[in-house]
Amino acid sequence: MQRFAFELRKLRTEAGGITYRVLAQKAGYSITTLSQAAGGEELPTLPVALAYAAACGGDVVEWEARWKQAVDEAATSRTEEDGDRAKSPYKGLARFETGDRSLFFGRDQLTADLLDLLRRRRFAAVFGPSGSGKSSLLRAGPVPALQHAQEPGLRPAAIRILTPGPRPTRTHARVLDPADTGPGSPDADTFVIVDQFEGIFTLCHDGAGRARFLDLLLAAQRPESRLRVLIAVRADFYGRCAEHRDLADALRDANLLVGPMRPAELRAIIVKPAAAEGLTVERALTSRLVEEVADAPGGLPLLSHVLMETWRRRRGKTMTLVGYEGAGGHGRRRRQDR
Repeated sequence: MQRFAFELRKLRTEAGGITYRVLAQKAGYSITTLSQAAGGEELPTLPVALAYAAACGGDVVEWEARWKQAVDEAATSRTEEDGDRAKSPYKGLARFETGDRSLFFGRDQLTADLLDLLRRRRFAAVFGPSGSGKSSLLRAGPVPALQHAQEPGLRPAAIRILTPGPRPTRTHARVLDPADTGPGSPDADTFVIVDQFEGIFTLCHDGAGRARFLDLLLAAQRPESRLRVLIAVRADFYGRCAEHRDLADALRDANLLVGPMRPAELRAIIVKPAAAEGLTVERALTSRLVEEVADAPGGLPLLSHVLMETWRRRRGKTMTLVGYEGAGGHGRRRRQDR
């Protein structure tokens, strides 16, 4: 940081000692913002650094490379200081698992809606576009809630998660046998969660085998089956589900659609995992991320990835806009504090 600030000051000197008043007029940022950029206490944001350099006649491509180098060196230094002690509160591109409940935020209402659906229907589905977080939702939302449920109808004898393959009946027939529950209440149902249900269309090319697997799942509608089934389906396979008459009938009033997350839910995804680990997130960073991800199709995996990379470039216990930009999150660059 200090070296980068020194280089900025040197550039201003080489530009004829341009005053900060003139520099501010050329760069479009306040005198305070520009003087802080060259102060060495912290790295400026990338837009500020580039505006400073350009106003002094510097090559913006060269200065962007210098800025990224400074961010990466700061991140490397932080990693060496922390060693193996620091654990990211974000999952990156990995999905949430059943043990990640303490870091899973922003899906409280959707989880409650799924549990309510399972109360009312023994066979249900959740639909959502690719990248909407269905797999993480299933594992870190309803599964932990069911594991801790006190309500008799939602207290499971067992919970099983499966994904269909080329021969789903042969692979999963035993899983769908409620008699094979292991320890648990004999009066409780076995909950079967089928993730990536669209695999029965994309991976299973045996029509008869597909029909047998569907029949096993749909048997959950009979109370004596002791099964409850929740399937997660990519939204673009909704029409394929309608091709099977019994499946279409079962889903008529037993499905939930995962839509775009609200700004408050996105803020929870950004801020609360950090808070759980004793970290803070700059408000400017939170605002930028919410603005860029809101209503963006498939934006959740990208958000989770950039949050992990920003965490790696944090400053002390603070996740910063500088760290986000250093991770490649340029997004819509806006000039602040003009």
